[in-house]
Amino acid sequence: MARTRKAAPRTSSGREALRKNAMMTHLLDALDAGQDIGHYGRLVFAMVARHFLEEEELRETLLQDPACDEHQALSLIEQVKARDYNPPRREKILQFQAQQEFPICPGGEDPDSCNVYKDLQFPESVYEHISEYREKKAHVHEDEQPGA
Repeated sequence: MARTRKAAPRTSSGREALRKNAMMTHLLDALDAGQDIGHYGRLVFAMVARHFLEEEELRETLLQDPACDEHQALSLIEQVKARDYNPPRREKILQFQAQQEFPICPGGEDPDSCNVYKDLQFPESVYEHISEYREKKAHVHEDEQPGA
């Protein structure tokens, strides 16, 4: 008997945590329904979900997308881990969404929609990484000032 890729919706503490954000609920529901959420939808999902799901659960969830095979799922997970991507800001998600058909960000015009930092609690290392980035960026701008 052949196994189908579409699995019954699962529950885990990580999934429950992700469902505190409307965009992540939207992406989880679409994946659970076996929808193609697009390359950028999968990327956004992986960038956020890797902080809440075990790698195997993340892989299995990505495989619910009919356009994502085993190799693509593993490559995406490895890319996100290797580059240590932080969860994207709303503006970046909207840029990604503009490049594909599937709507990653439901609620479009609401400035709070798709803000994963508003609804989800990430590991402290994510916030430290963001602070370090902002500090480096500020120093670059200071160095660019005339007379600096």
